[in-house]
Amino acid sequence: MLGKWQSGSTNRPHPQPQQPESVESINKSNATSYPEVEAQLVRVGVKNRGCSGLSYHLEYVDKPAPFDEVVEQDGVKILIDSKALFSIIGTEMDWQEDSLASRFVFKNPNIKDQCGCGESFMV
Repeated sequence: MLGKWQSGSTNRPHPQPQQPESVESINKSNATSYPEVEAQLVRVGVKNRGCSGLSYHLEYVDKPAPFDEVVEQDGVKILIDSKALFSIIGTEMDWQEDSLASRFVFKNPNIKDQCGCGESFMV
């Protein structure tokens, strides 16, 4: 498990330490999903939806938005949508595979409540 990353000289925790499996999965996904695009970034955000209020939203983008937080590990850059920063700061992002699905999972210390299926949460 990774410790909290430090952000340059501000010495504050980055929003999302990534597990090695998630870095590898992003690399594989970038290479196979969009081979025509050379540099791809993944932006993590939250959307208002679900029975508990918020759910994670991942999207591929070609460049950061003006206020995105950039987190880098092993050559993979993850962008954190500035509007989601306070909801997901300190969250660990991991990759999980089982017989039913392959997906990113988030271990968010800010969650106060979540729905029964685990798809949405409240901070």
